[in-house]
Amino acid sequence: MNRLPKTFHALLAIASLLLTTGCWKENMGSQPKAKPMQESVFFSDGATARPLVEGTVARGDLELDSHLYQGFVDGKPATTFPEHYPTAADGPFPTRGPALAAVLERGQEQFTIYCAMCHGDAGDGHGIVIQRGFVPPPNYDVDRLRVAPVGHIFDVITNGYGAMYGYGDRVSAEDRWAIVAYVRTLQLSQGAPVDQLNADQIQELGGHR
Repeated sequence: MNRLPKTFHALLAIASLLLTTGCWKENMGSQPKAKPMQESVFFSDGATARPLVEGTVARGDLELDSHLYQGFVDGKPATTFPEHYPTAADGPFPTRGPALAAVLERGQEQFTIYCAMCHGDAGDGHGIVIQRGFVPPPNYDVDRLRVAPVGHIFDVITNGYGAMYGYGDRVSAEDRWAIVAYVRTLQLSQGAPVDQLNADQIQELGGHR
């Protein structure tokens, strides 16, 4: 009877060992790892999550146009609407025609969603929550706000002011500027100079000049 060589038996043993280890399924869940909000004994502050490096910006969130995204020009509240709207790749903020009408319509929609409950539909500070006991915000028609730079209004919407919290994390810069434009429209509707009205508008007001 022919006997198999010893090398064959050795190779067979190695193959069996490899097959055995290949059948073992490593459970990834059992490996050491840090879970979100998990306590850590390695870091001195006891937190697993590490603070972001100063100046870190999420991909796609780099906002270099301070006029468009912060409402400031040279460190001061902008007195004009953005030169690039709604993004840096587009043209200036519309000032007339269907494009302006579309922006004002969007501004009215966003104002109704986020602002009217406090400021009121007319911007007079008599929103529904004020009727429930909240401190009323100022009327947009006061002199201080009528002459305030548009950048100031944008900054208040973005970061909040007084009892009002900021909406920068939930309303896009495009929509915040649309709201600013609509607020200016509300102000104009309450105190437009008569010489800026056409004949039909004067007639609606009773013909008074």
